[in-house]
Amino acid sequence: MKIREMLETLQFNKILDKGERKHQQLFTQWGERIAQEQTEIVLTEYPRPQMARKNYTILNGIWKYAITGDDERPVLWDGDIRVPFSPETFLSGVQRQLKPDEYLWYERRIEVDRHPEGRRLLLNFGACDERCRVYVNDSLAGTHAGGYQAFSIDITTYIQTGKNTLRLCVQDKSDTSYHGRGKQMLKNGGMFYTAQSGLWQTVWCEWVPEIYIQELRITPDYDDDCVAIEIASNKMISEKVPADNTIPDKVPCKILLFDKNRLADEKKVTVSPKEKAIIKMKIADKKSWTPENPFLYELRIVYGDDMVESYFGMRCFSAEPDKDGTPRLCLNHKPYYQKGILDQGYYPESLLTPVSDEAMIFDIETAKAKGYNMIRKHCKIEPMRWYYHCDRLGMLVWQDMINGGTTYNLVKTCYIPTVLFPLRHKRDNDYGYTSRADKNGREEWKKECVETINQLYNCTSICMWVLFNEGWGQFDAKENTDMVRGIDCTRMIDAHSGWFDQDAGDVKSEHIYFFELIAKKGKKPYVISEFGGISFAVEGHTYSDQYFGYGSHSDREALRDAYNAFDKRLEQLKKEGLCASVYTQLTDIEEEINGIMTYDRRVLKL
Repeated sequence: MKIREMLETLQFNKILDKGERKHQQLFTQWGERIAQEQTEIVLTEYPRPQMARKNYTILNGIWKYAITGDDERPVLWDGDIRVPFSPETFLSGVQRQLKPDEYLWYERRIEVDRHPEGRRLLLNFGACDERCRVYVNDSLAGTHAGGYQAFSIDITTYIQTGKNTLRLCVQDKSDTSYHGRGKQMLKNGGMFYTAQSGLWQTVWCEWVPEIYIQELRITPDYDDDCVAIEIASNKMISEKVPADNTIPDKVPCKILLFDKNRLADEKKVTVSPKEKAIIKMKIADKKSWTPENPFLYELRIVYGDDMVESYFGMRCFSAEPDKDGTPRLCLNHKPYYQKGILDQGYYPESLLTPVSDEAMIFDIETAKAKGYNMIRKHCKIEPMRWYYHCDRLGMLVWQDMINGGTTYNLVKTCYIPTVLFPLRHKRDNDYGYTSRADKNGREEWKKECVETINQLYNCTSICMWVLFNEGWGQFDAKENTDMVRGIDCTRMIDAHSGWFDQDAGDVKSEHIYFFELIAKKGKKPYVISEFGGISFAVEGHTYSDQYFGYGSHSDREALRDAYNAFDKRLEQLKKEGLCASVYTQLTDIEEEINGIMTYDRRVLKL
């Protein structure tokens, strides 16, 4: 196919259209309910099932907000905002775009009836886009950078009995800087979507003892029928935390292992809160985790006066040759074809914020019902409850890192490599070519990559880390693969999804949109990490009068025929060595109408 024909198929002229676009506000059934009932407090479930506590308070709901031209605390507030929806969204009640030179302020009161002796108060944020300062009673309590990663701040020394004032000051450079942004763009269009800012995941606080579990790392050892539980306390000695002579040398630790609510094992040890504790437990009569049988073991960990609950699944991800010597992706040492679908997790009324727990479950169950056993979570980190639902429902996950870098030259890094295969092997140490000339941006990506892996490590369903997508901010893929391997050796790595292949990672990963699907035999499992993308507009369920997709069909029957032809081709390629495939995509998003569902989840096209 000629480049001109390819661009026409992409409907590239519509991406570049300078005319005014007409948008309509769509609603999922869950967002419509919130809007109609004027629900103030949303997403009330405990947000972190992988390390859950009982004594918590959800701080979602109505906060004050102001958008200012400087970082001085506002005297007057612009109005109310519904947290955790970004101000750019309908459900926030604001619908205003934060500009790169503006500041977004939040304020709310929190009541502390009493300060329990020997307890500390943690303030937790699921995510805040992009960087923020947190004030408690006019004192700076902490800061954070990174729009997708969770963080916690100990606010014990800043609170008082009675009323307390919590304020945040947020700034978001979006696509005007090198910071991680995913698919956000201030001027949305085509395959890039409306930029959002501020609090977009649940905010909550919880009381913990003086010595508490700060980090929990659970590693199933499938081959040895055991699980390793690593616990790091807030008092663990490091370069950043000086030794405290008041810390006891030992604290009691008890771990309870449950098999379908039945106590399967119990271990009691004493550990030093100044050091990381690693405790191994044997798994008798091991039950394997698979998408078909997503069995989860439950854990209860009592660490001194702290107690958390978690879970894990016994599974193993590897690349091994099959009986014919063809490299395959394996689950529990058996070749397992991963039939995946791309999911970017956008909602018309709330953008990156899932509207509700039910909405997350609906998307996962719909993908599973359509025959998919894997979701590629594309350029986004979901709330921790989304991964929990994948764990318990049985859905493998490929997790993308958040791409960043300065403005992309999409012609060089996206459109031309789509059709000129030799360019797909361009070296990625030409930082200017891939928008990574700024050293600070490269170091920031590494930092956020490490934070992402640590945050999601205990999610049973994640089987693949995807480091870079189509050259967007890609750099030093080999070195970064080694870095990730040093943090997590239990999962596969797709070092460069699409192209700019540096022969790094565990798979040969290619995107095929304009050519016949193929399988390539080599030393690594071959995966088609993106394909399809057929667009179909459902009247009354489109966001815009401008459409984007990889080829289009005018009626549902033609769409189904094309989709079924892909399925038939994949069945043949599985025999020839194809190990995984990722269809684009689960839902329409704004102008991009190539989902198997409409943006509002009202119509299943297939």
